[in-house]
Amino acid sequence: MDTLRIATRKSPLALWQSEHVAARLRAAHPGLEVALVPLSTRGDEVLDRSLAAIGGKGLFLKELELAMERGQADCAVHSLKDVPMELEPGFILPAVLERADPADAFISNAFDNLDALPHGARVGTSSLRRQAQLRALRPDLELLDLRGNVNTRLAKLDAGAYDAIVLACAGLQRLGLGDRIGARLAPPAWLPAPAQAVVAAECLAGDARVIGLLAALEHAPTRTVIEAERALNLALHGSCHVPVAAYAELDGSQLSMLALVGSAADGRSVRAQGSGPASDPAALGRRLAADLLDRGAGQFL
Repeated sequence: MDTLRIATRKSPLALWQSEHVAARLRAAHPGLEVALVPLSTRGDEVLDRSLAAIGGKGLFLKELELAMERGQADCAVHSLKDVPMELEPGFILPAVLERADPADAFISNAFDNLDALPHGARVGTSSLRRQAQLRALRPDLELLDLRGNVNTRLAKLDAGAYDAIVLACAGLQRLGLGDRIGARLAPPAWLPAPAQAVVAAECLAGDARVIGLLAALEHAPTRTVIEAERALNLALHGSCHVPVAAYAELDGSQLSMLALVGSAADGRSVRAQGSGPASDPAALGRRLAADLLDRGAGQFL
């Protein structure tokens, strides 16, 4: 019996994503045995400081990559927005799955949307990108750090620590918590993180068997849009230290993209938009990054 072992974080959302990939693989390859290898990462363990302060989103990958190098797992499943723009040498992303809802979610037990919040309301998010856009729309709000998995964050809201919080719609929907979404914060007014709502599989670059198995999950239109978004982020040296937002859309052979770089401190931001052939998504990303820099984005980076 052929077996594929998937390294995954232990959070409910990470486990859902890995189970989803496992189910898709079993359907694509009848007779394939798929097993999860749940691991704890430093990004999951250190919850008293922001991700930016402890080294960035790459902390969610390191242990999973080590498990693949040691032969304890064949591949790993990630939220692509948490994956650094440049992978560690020897690793590739052979499959990106179809993108889910890319919007952010406004969640509150007392207020319907961002506009309804009273002056000085407490809003929880640790994302610099979300903070920059919140500050631009509502400079009066008190923005507070919010770490932990989705259920932990919702519990903090329910306990009264915040008047509202901002999470990704896709994560809530995947966990069956879509009814908690009070309002969608969506393009073009509000931009997501590059590759938000996309699940990706990672494996060793030389492992032809695993690459072949994972290839069945590849969604080419999603690959095109995320290559544009990630190329922009790479050109801006984006990480969780930097409030970069981007959203690309495919229309036939044309790709269009909106992008933003902002300040989490005061909400000032610069925006850019453009389009280009879908055959070269990275070129569009680099062009918009240059455009943002020409407009003064450097002061926020």
